[in-house]
Amino acid sequence: MCLAVPGKVVSIDHQADPLTGLIDFGGVRKQVCLEYLPEVRVGEYVIVHVGFALQRLDEESARASLELFDQLGLLEEEFGDAWEQAARQENESEVR
Repeated sequence: MCLAVPGKVVSIDHQADPLTGLIDFGGVRKQVCLEYLPEVRVGEYVIVHVGFALQRLDEESARASLELFDQLGLLEEEFGDAWEQAARQENESEVR
């Protein structure tokens, strides 16, 4: 599943072409294309889909969304290691 996930801009690489930045998704950090939001600043929140920051988001909404995604297990599904997840699911099914 590909979600549009809110994240906080940690750093911006103004030398990169296309413009990229390091985004923190509740503890998981990824490099993201910021080309659609060239005026974004460190500390702001953005909505990211398939590696592209698409729009800014206020901090309260971003935190609420991240908390909900975490409760539903969607952050792990989106950002977790696929092999680790598969092994965990296999172990859980053996226990049942």
